[in-house]
Amino acid sequence: MLETPTVTKLDVRRAAGHIGAYVDGVDLASDLGTGTAAELRRLLLQHRVLFFRDQPMDHAAQVALGRRFGTLHVRPRTQDTEELAAYPEILTLSPQLDQKLVGANYEAVFRNKWETSISGWHIDTSQVVNPPAIAILRAEKVPPFGGDTHWTNLVAAYAGLSAPIRRLCDGLQAEHTFWAAHRMDTSDPVEKKAVDMIGNQRIAVHPVVRVHPETGERSLFVNPSRTARIIGLNPVESRQLLHLLFEELTRPQYTTRFTWAPGSVAIWDNRFTAHLAAADIDHLEGADAVRIMHRVSTVGETPVGPDGFTSHAVTGEPLIEPSAQPAEAVSTSAR
Repeated sequence: MLETPTVTKLDVRRAAGHIGAYVDGVDLASDLGTGTAAELRRLLLQHRVLFFRDQPMDHAAQVALGRRFGTLHVRPRTQDTEELAAYPEILTLSPQLDQKLVGANYEAVFRNKWETSISGWHIDTSQVVNPPAIAILRAEKVPPFGGDTHWTNLVAAYAGLSAPIRRLCDGLQAEHTFWAAHRMDTSDPVEKKAVDMIGNQRIAVHPVVRVHPETGERSLFVNPSRTARIIGLNPVESRQLLHLLFEELTRPQYTTRFTWAPGSVAIWDNRFTAHLAAADIDHLEGADAVRIMHRVSTVGETPVGPDGFTSHAVTGEPLIEPSAQPAEAVSTSAR
């Protein structure tokens, strides 16, 4: 007789009107039972992003947690360090690591080249034909203040549009590229190195509205940072419609904001949401500037629109799991 999966009793508190919940009563680093893992997934689909406090976790535990939500993919940036060699799924986000590896805080370089004040809002890796589905970010070290992250609910943003605009968007597609919202100057050596580090090998065309593969809900699937243009519209029309959509999805009423502390963890549905890292700590120096975050993400499905349009790659490969690569290529591919 099969044993009924047990579910840890969770304390769940909503974080904002449209998105986010704080979850207590679970140790994410332990071997989660099947029932508890299923309940966390249910909560994630309901609240879009989940926040956890006081979760001591190492790289191995984070990878194990990520695998509860799906197949993890190789980190999208080269980070050849002894610590990360055994964990190709983990991307470390840290000014200190960037300084060590490439000689500058390249996250700050990118932020300084945003075209508009909302250019930092993004869906992770939407320039790939199968963007990540679920992402898990944990804080190892953070400044004493600042560095918060915001999330917005793209289902609520879609619902907030008028019916005629929704119908228009249901049949449109858009091109996504990493550099859509940046105005980089490759004659500047630092900026050129940043461009070379990230590259532009991946460009994809996605539906402007995506049907969620698990819930069937419709959501906007554009974002200020990565969406370059709407296919089939002239440049003026594309720019104006994207401006309208970007304004809608960044409305404060659809958002929530999380203040990090060491041991904090956020899990979000990258298919439902866009997020923004507050650019308020780039000026900090010394001990106050230390910020070390680690992220893993699951390989996502290829997006499908309400009209049946399926995303396709213009250039570049889809996200893949580490086991799909030769061992010697794990740390240097998938930018």
